[in-house]
Amino acid sequence: MLRRLVNRANKSRNYILSAPLGGLNARDSLDSMPETDAIVMDNYIPGETKISLRKGFSRFALIGQPVRTLVEFRAENGLNRFFAFAAKSLWDITSNSQPVNLNKSFMSDDWQTVQFKNRLFAVNGYDKPQTFYIDDNGDEIWQDAQFQGDNLIPELLVNVTSAKQRLWFVEKGSMKAWYSENVSEVMGNLVSFDLTTMARDGGYLVAIASWTQDGGQGMDDLTVFLTSEGEALVYAGNNPNSADDWTLKGVFRIAKPIGYRCTMPYQGDIIVITEDGYLPLSKALPIECANNSQIAFSDKIRGLVLSRTRSNANKFGWQALLYSRGGYAIFNVPVNQQFEQHVINTNTGAWCRFTGIPALCWGLYNGRAYFGTDDGVMLFDDGYSDNHGFIEGVVEQAYSNLGSQNLKKVQLLNPRTKSANPYALVVYTNTDFAETEQGFEENIGYSGVSKWSSLSHPAQAKWSSLAHPSGVKWATLQGSIRSQWIGNSATGFKFSLVFKTKTRGNLIDWYNTGIRLEDGAGIL
Repeated sequence: MLRRLVNRANKSRNYILSAPLGGLNARDSLDSMPETDAIVMDNYIPGETKISLRKGFSRFALIGQPVRTLVEFRAENGLNRFFAFAAKSLWDITSNSQPVNLNKSFMSDDWQTVQFKNRLFAVNGYDKPQTFYIDDNGDEIWQDAQFQGDNLIPELLVNVTSAKQRLWFVEKGSMKAWYSENVSEVMGNLVSFDLTTMARDGGYLVAIASWTQDGGQGMDDLTVFLTSEGEALVYAGNNPNSADDWTLKGVFRIAKPIGYRCTMPYQGDIIVITEDGYLPLSKALPIECANNSQIAFSDKIRGLVLSRTRSNANKFGWQALLYSRGGYAIFNVPVNQQFEQHVINTNTGAWCRFTGIPALCWGLYNGRAYFGTDDGVMLFDDGYSDNHGFIEGVVEQAYSNLGSQNLKKVQLLNPRTKSANPYALVVYTNTDFAETEQGFEENIGYSGVSKWSSLSHPAQAKWSSLAHPSGVKWATLQGSIRSQWIGNSATGFKFSLVFKTKTRGNLIDWYNTGIRLEDGAGIL
């Protein structure tokens, strides 16, 4: 009698899939993305070795009206001041326990600001320009800025910056800029600078920026004038009053800038929020508009950005903020009646998206990030909940063939995460570009919860994997890296890992995912 030979070799193998450190990718096709990118990446920040759930926010100041402008005054003695424009007035929110209404009467809360020579200047295109300073007696003074000029209507000044040791202003609805007649002046005469004959496409002036060539403020800095039609007029020199020391370097075409808060200094460059994305001037100026989206700061998420600018470019709320404490830059984006934030890790260039943050505007105070809401001011990056609410994190990783072109069966998943407290997690795979949707439960909120349902603990039954075969909810081990194999029966050629959390009072780090799979040898 012949014995049948049985192959008892292990047919399954393991594959280690890194967490999506490459960040959000809204540019490449699903079939060509690197497996370390993400199709969706909401509220998780890509780092160098892991991705981490963003922190939350807490109430800083309750005003009861929408806050549309936040501004910090940086004092010489380090005792900075913090102000908010809301309810057509001005509020001192330096002491968050008691916001102080300074009883101003304005027509608009949408101000553009700059600090220059220990003075803060604010303009909005409707009201008289305002200035704040602390005098020699230590008194804090807000007053109308003392500027005059031939045919100047101060109420029309709508944007302000400093360049070449002078204040520069934009006159609303015109191609006219105004600058301090003499360097270092904080009051006195303003001189007009009309760009009408230089701009080829018409429109009106939106913003002025000082663009450094050496990473600091020096003699080779350029002054850039941005128009509503997407022209950048670049001047070199220090004295606009002198033809020998003020030269037009060129008129370049870029995409149309969005709003008056469209510029952000970044590592010696200027990032401009435009209809084609977030553009660095150093790359945008030498080329024509057709190539803008390919060289944009936001190139990797250009599909997302273009979808937002297409229908929301005229809405209030566009703003960029460099948040050094967090190691990232935030681009505030209005979406219908809500807001989202496009966030870039400034060290790696990887993107993600924040949701659930109702930010009308942003501001920095003592290095911390704050945002204005419909009723006050929130401190961001504070605690592990959104003002006592849940933070929902969703990541859909790019598709991977898991090291083989063959048909495969994914049997088990092992997402390696770390957190201080238990949290709700759903993890599963989408197969061959077919998306599925699995919900997730709220934070279980206490330790010692079994992953499996128990007859003696019926409240734990919702965590049972039997009830959710394609998505498991679990409690992490407290303070250590969780390593637990979870059942996931899926067959296909390419797989996308979906990772969802809903938590408050917790910080979650995700390092990588172990995958156990079986290759289908000889399967057509």
